[in-house]
Amino acid sequence: MRSRRISLLGLLLILAVMIAACGGKAGESDEPLKSAGVLRVGTEGVYSPFSYHDTATGQLVGYDVDVARAVGDKLGVRVEFIETPWDSIFAALEANRFDVVANEVTITPERQAKYDLSQPYSIGEGVIVTRADDNSIKTLADLKGKVAAENATSNWSEIARAAGARVEAVEGFTQAIKLLNQGRVDVVVNDSIAVYAYLAETNDKSVKIAGTVGEKSEQGFAARKDSGLLPELNTALDQLRADGTLADISQKYLRADASGAPTADEPPPARSTWQLIADNLWPLAKAALTMTIPLTIISFTIGLVIALAVALARLSPNVLLSNLARFYISIIRGTPLLVQLFIVFFALPEFGVKIDPFPAAVIAFSLNVGGYAAEIIRSAIQSIPKGQWEAAETIGLNYAGTLRRIILPQAARVAVPPLSNTLISLVKDTSLASTILVTELLRQAQIVAAPTFEFFALYGTAAIYYWVICLVLSFGQSRLERRLERHVAR
Repeated sequence: MRSRRISLLGLLLILAVMIAACGGKAGESDEPLKSAGVLRVGTEGVYSPFSYHDTATGQLVGYDVDVARAVGDKLGVRVEFIETPWDSIFAALEANRFDVVANEVTITPERQAKYDLSQPYSIGEGVIVTRADDNSIKTLADLKGKVAAENATSNWSEIARAAGARVEAVEGFTQAIKLLNQGRVDVVVNDSIAVYAYLAETNDKSVKIAGTVGEKSEQGFAARKDSGLLPELNTALDQLRADGTLADISQKYLRADASGAPTADEPPPARSTWQLIADNLWPLAKAALTMTIPLTIISFTIGLVIALAVALARLSPNVLLSNLARFYISIIRGTPLLVQLFIVFFALPEFGVKIDPFPAAVIAFSLNVGGYAAEIIRSAIQSIPKGQWEAAETIGLNYAGTLRRIILPQAARVAVPPLSNTLISLVKDTSLASTILVTELLRQAQIVAAPTFEFFALYGTAAIYYWVICLVLSFGQSRLERRLERHVAR
């Protein structure tokens, strides 16, 4: 009898512990953001006026940025921003690079099925923007056969395409409106809030709102499906809406209320292009010195080590080694560098391998250089007469000694010009690192150009920096070739 009582008591204790444990976990998961103490936010940083860098301070600002900060204040957590291009922002979200996307994410049934979407913090309507002198487009039906500039993954591109327009993909609204100004496209379909803010910022009289698309657009935060973040986000947004914070932020950046109605605020004075360039010479140079150049040097150095190993494997009489080297070269040369970057940064986290942006870029670029440079080194080695191998053997040098003392010094002279071309190409290819959150030279130019719409000035300045870097490398190549002349057999 006593043993039964003890057993019953033991079962009750176990149940109590299990219930307490489950209750504790549930309690922790009710407020995951407060438990973590940080809200990681993914945003573009080049989407004025929602997410961009202030030209005076260089700080990340904008409507969506301030809303995210206000939500963080309400929740009592630190807000950390991770800047990501729009086309890869959802891939980065699914790879757990950040917790939410705050970048005017339009709430659609398709997105609701795949992501957790918060309550809307901005509401607008779709509008049709044309050049001021174009009266041929007034409704969606008039878009048939026209050319529209839209972000490839936005809902506006789907609306324009469904109306019969040919959609040219751009990175964002700022580039779309620039193409419209230049007469390269006929129309831009976008949110009224973005259009009103653009008109207030630039006082651009060359474009106009020609009509509406007949539907409202609601924008909110996007999180991974079943993330458990929506209760906290929605509660904070309710509080911000009730105390007037959302309206204040909207007026500050959009000069319109959250429904898209414009106010009578005067547009800001026009900015001097030359002053803009002068103010950003150092930020662009800093991006080149701290990101572009180190990324190039590190990747090229590691890539050369990989290339030498692969080249020697290709020349090896071992069939397995030779075929493995051939396969590696085939993969690297047969796939785009951008895809390789995305695999390292966005795909590997699905297998539990999460690499920070800069080292991820180094890995992708190094592997890419290794694949291309391997064939250059192999051909340079094979260009050395076989008689020199035989001569080295007769004086007692082994394989490694022959390579180090005789073959590689001469092969280096042959390989320098094509390897220099690979290095110069790598300098320019580092601009692709902006797609995986690395703020290098081109990304910095995009950041500055976004709120000002001065694309030619800033991109032109960035191009000059790239050109100067390549000139220095070309000069170094000439000096190196002259130094290696002494290794050439006469």
